[in-house]
Amino acid sequence: MSRRATAWRALIAFAVVAVSLFLALTTPARLGLDLSGGTRIVLQAQEAQGRAPDAESTDRALEVLRQRVDALGVAEPQLVRSGSDRIVVELPGVQDPREAAEVIGRTAQLTFHPVKGEAGKAAPPAEDGSRALADPDRPDTFLELGPTALTGEGISDARPDFDAASGEGWAVTLSFEKKAAGAWTELTGEAACAAPGDPGRRVAIVLDDRVVSAPGMRETVPCGTGITGGSTQITGGFDAEGARELAALVKGGALPLPVEVVEQSTVGPSLGADAIRAGAWAALIGLACTAVFITAVYRLLGLLATVALSLYGLISYAAIVALGATLTMPGIAGFVLAVGMAVDANVLVFERAREEYGQASRRPKDLRRPLARGFAKAWSAVLDSNVTTLIAAGLLFALATGPVKGFGVTLAVGVLASMVSALVITRVLADWALGRGLVLRRPRATGMAGKGRLRTRLEQRPPRLMRSGGRWLLLSGGLLLVALAGVGVRGLELGVEFTGGRQTQYATERPVDAETARAAVSSAGFPEAVVQRADQDGASLVTVRTGPLTDAEERRVRAALAEHGGEVTVERDDLVGPSLGAELRDKAVLALAVAVGAQLLYLSVRFRGTLALAAVVAMAQDVLLVVGLFAWLGKPVDSVFLAALLTVVGYSVNDTVVVFDRLRELRRLRPGAPWETLGDLAVGQTLPRTVNTGLGAVFVLLALALSGGGTLTDFAVALLAGITVGIASTIFTAMPLAVRLERRRGPSASPERSRKPVREGTGAVV
Repeated sequence: MSRRATAWRALIAFAVVAVSLFLALTTPARLGLDLSGGTRIVLQAQEAQGRAPDAESTDRALEVLRQRVDALGVAEPQLVRSGSDRIVVELPGVQDPREAAEVIGRTAQLTFHPVKGEAGKAAPPAEDGSRALADPDRPDTFLELGPTALTGEGISDARPDFDAASGEGWAVTLSFEKKAAGAWTELTGEAACAAPGDPGRRVAIVLDDRVVSAPGMRETVPCGTGITGGSTQITGGFDAEGARELAALVKGGALPLPVEVVEQSTVGPSLGADAIRAGAWAALIGLACTAVFITAVYRLLGLLATVALSLYGLISYAAIVALGATLTMPGIAGFVLAVGMAVDANVLVFERAREEYGQASRRPKDLRRPLARGFAKAWSAVLDSNVTTLIAAGLLFALATGPVKGFGVTLAVGVLASMVSALVITRVLADWALGRGLVLRRPRATGMAGKGRLRTRLEQRPPRLMRSGGRWLLLSGGLLLVALAGVGVRGLELGVEFTGGRQTQYATERPVDAETARAAVSSAGFPEAVVQRADQDGASLVTVRTGPLTDAEERRVRAALAEHGGEVTVERDDLVGPSLGAELRDKAVLALAVAVGAQLLYLSVRFRGTLALAAVVAMAQDVLLVVGLFAWLGKPVDSVFLAALLTVVGYSVNDTVVVFDRLRELRRLRPGAPWETLGDLAVGQTLPRTVNTGLGAVFVLLALALSGGGTLTDFAVALLAGITVGIASTIFTAMPLAVRLERRRGPSASPERSRKPVREGTGAVV
């Protein structure tokens, strides 16, 4: 064993941990709105005057919206363009999205007009641009306005200010560009020439065809000279909020294209705090259970792996904050799940080390040698299994939207960090510990000397599963038919993300039973609404799902529930337009199709085509079984469920790859052996790894299911089902199908892809 290589690994491990600790202590995490509370609005740019929205016009609209949001005083808002015609606005701390959506989405056509006199009724614009609009000071009176003299494009700044004229209330102070200042001076100079009390002495300021203010010229304003200096004040009895909103609209100017709200989501701060607490407890409980389990099975090596897993958590968190990634509720689930998946690489190495120790003719004097060979022989399986999960994570990031993107980022970071943890940190710790004299004298304490109960039993009674491969395939087909029957009979309960509509979760002061809640919502005018009730952390929750619902209609539903439940607060409010829902549904189907194709392509490169096909068939079966389970249970199918499905894709292929990697190795060692025999040997030799890895993930997911609550519980249930059927499909679908395909293929001059043997002790395939 090279001391230089060991020293380099130790140096790399120390550097990674040191940098991670520094980043974790100095860089705060960026929490998504589903954790911190706030409002997320997706705006769709619309066609105007025959001009379709494009990236350039959407970028201009984005800058206008940014100025408006900044003027609203929202702390740390996030505005980004999505595609060529959408803008995503995140407003932390904003719990009532109605006012924010009205302000940021308004086109804000601001114009200034001379007042010609009073009219009897409202009138549309004439050919010369004159019109009649309601007087803001006297709503029953209409002002006859002249043509536009000045537009909002000439305003350089607008800010809420104290009303200097009246000495009380608020006003909006406007500053004009150089050319606009001259036009303003001319407009006010003409108005100042009218007699006191004459309507012509006023100047109308119109916003979106509504007169927001019509100030009259003071007597101090000289006729023909007007107001000079390039600034003025709009008065009109504003309060602080009204002045701030008007200043935001005026300063932002007009949007180049009208926009429409296609998605809106609001999360209360208490719900986000509950999610953080639940995720933290799930991580701690899952990690503790996994640590106890892996230490009990692998003893000293398991204890060292537990230390490496703790450092893995530190590395993952540091990578997330360093990338500036937003930590979301599904992201927490991804982080917790990655803890369980990080065990896999350690288990693969330790099981290989046990085999190498058991195959030695006599007890090795240096325990580090079988460990090094274990790392070297496990490398191929570790690489393949992690790449398949990275493919799923990449698809989530590329095709998902909103918080689910955070899950993709967290999962990818977790996979990469787990490889560093297992292949570098665990090895450094193990190399150091196995070189101690105390350990050398007690090899059984290391966990390598014992084969384990499961491996011992498998050696005594080897499995003979492949001889009945046809029966297993028929059984798998039967389960698949049951799952498809669930989809056909019960149908899928698609969430509002895929159908469009509105789903609001209310917390009531007093418990309200489901029937009472349904009656209340029906009395509010929505008899077709889906109403569900649940208790969570001592709070009584009512979830109402309807078609498209306006804010006024939502308030009506809230008032109806308040009659029975006392004070009602909105915990979560999701609104998705029908066009966006159809688009997200299409993206979900595309994501699954691309996942299948990407996995097939990768596996075809790494394995024989027959093995790749068998793995993909088993993976597709796993996905359909999970979908069928949710259909029979009536659980919602939403973007978080899509994240679970793509993770099942990665895990299913992960498990199959490990078994097929062993099958490929056995084929090289025994080229003339029947495929049934090789399949049974591959399953038997990898079953301890499969069981131990599966249990490690199950501990974490059970913790998430029991303490996650709501959506995360359904997410954990989907993954638990996926892991269970993934393990079963590898043994009873993928392997029997691979054996049958290989038998049909017949003898081959080159049964496996040309691969050079593993050089012992290097830790890499060469």
